[in-house]
Amino acid sequence: MSRRQILQAMSGLMAGMFVAILAGTVVANALPRIIADLGASQSSYTWVVTAELLAMTATVPLWGKLADLYNQKLLLQLSLGMFVVGSLLAGFSHDVGLLIFSRVAQGIGAGGLTALAQVVMAAIIPPRRLGRYAGIFGAVFAVGTVAGPLIGGVLVDTSWLGWRWCFFIGVPFALLAILLLQRTLKLPTVRREVKIDWLGAFLLVAGVCTLLIWVSLAGVEFDWASWQTAALTIGGVVLLAAAVFVESRVAEPVIPLGIFRNRTVTLTTLASLLVGLAMFGGTVFLSQYFQISLGKSATTAGLMSLPMILGLLVSSTVAGQLISATGRWKIYLIIGAVFMTGGLGLLSTIGSDTSFALLSVYMAALGIGVGMLMQNLVLAAQNDVPAAELGAATSVLSFFRSMGGTIGTSVLGAILANRVTAEITRSMEASGAPAGGQAAGHGGVPDMTTLPAPMRAIVEHAYGVATADLFLVATPFALLVLLIVPFIKEKPLKTTSGMERLAEESGGPDGSPGEAAPAVVKEPSTD
Repeated sequence: MSRRQILQAMSGLMAGMFVAILAGTVVANALPRIIADLGASQSSYTWVVTAELLAMTATVPLWGKLADLYNQKLLLQLSLGMFVVGSLLAGFSHDVGLLIFSRVAQGIGAGGLTALAQVVMAAIIPPRRLGRYAGIFGAVFAVGTVAGPLIGGVLVDTSWLGWRWCFFIGVPFALLAILLLQRTLKLPTVRREVKIDWLGAFLLVAGVCTLLIWVSLAGVEFDWASWQTAALTIGGVVLLAAAVFVESRVAEPVIPLGIFRNRTVTLTTLASLLVGLAMFGGTVFLSQYFQISLGKSATTAGLMSLPMILGLLVSSTVAGQLISATGRWKIYLIIGAVFMTGGLGLLSTIGSDTSFALLSVYMAALGIGVGMLMQNLVLAAQNDVPAAELGAATSVLSFFRSMGGTIGTSVLGAILANRVTAEITRSMEASGAPAGGQAAGHGGVPDMTTLPAPMRAIVEHAYGVATADLFLVATPFALLVLLIVPFIKEKPLKTTSGMERLAEESGGPDGSPGEAAPAVVKEPSTD
């Protein structure tokens, strides 16, 4: 494909990715108003967030497997259609049950977009040129991550719009993406007689959901050391063990276990899990820190995240261009791990009186690190697997990155709540006041406008200390990434696209099928 054709196809992919990212971030600053309007409980507050994350994380491997078997353009359009349905249901919800159900539908659609966008990029762009376009992907990710909370805050604060538009706003982008993909994306039609491993898919999704439900609710609905924890963890491990048993014995597994014999796939998967923890943890809890500890509005909090996003945007774009120009990629993984570890370490020193100038430097360092790591880990894995396994390998990395984000958000959120409670109690005992104010730090976000000045100062200090502790907890995980990436073997980037590689692996440059290989029929390209 020419550069012009690739950019045209990328327009639909990036519109779809922007929608997926927006779905996960736009409700961040709107949730308190949504829950209040629907008369829901604090546990519902948690489920509105986690339902989408659970559905997205659990379905990514299945979408990735389907991408290796069926037409990827059709699958992309189906995932976008699922997202539209979920968004409309969420916007028209009049009770929290329907809202949570709609978030599951949004999550399934977002899971498809997360896995398939990168699979399609690998199919149409050679790895040697992929870095240049991966920078665009990183830019869209950055804009969606920061624009989501900012847009959500503005919509909620605008009386004639309101929180329902947090869900409606993604619909036109999704419809536009469907139309753009139909007009610009030309992929070979894959015709294969296959039998999908639905039992393995069910066991995998059930096991992952069970463990993610545990980390989402432990420390909030029940204690970490409780019978609920034992039941959920044992149940999740048993389901995943059964999934591994089934997957190892079927002809078309959802996740081909053989790909983990590839050292590059195994190491990049582990690193992606840890990057997800740092990336999601940083963005979620910094917004809360800005609003509570620094006393900023929802809109201002979104704007204050810009240094981190600009760091991610610049680093992913520049690194992508340099990789395409030189063919060298491993050095950027190492530099990215150094920056991510340093950024988290610096953020562990913040407090309620930290200046925005220092915060900007710290956030920029974290953004630079994540920007260099996130897409280039995917690039390294895609470059080192057969074309027939591009979908599986890409979805595995996306799956573990999403799982890292879900686990990080849930576990760090529980740590935050407990740390805030302990810090408020300690401060009030030191001041001689009754400890009843500790409730401000447990179970929900305090309304700072209703607190008297002395109590407000205590809560601001508590959230500053607790947020710094979260970054201190996250720093060793980033350090593990720095220890992992040097062991990834740097291999020359291939100069042929996934479609061309698949044709070669199938028996010849014309795409004629070989033994045990898929029959690939190329659609005529149109200019």
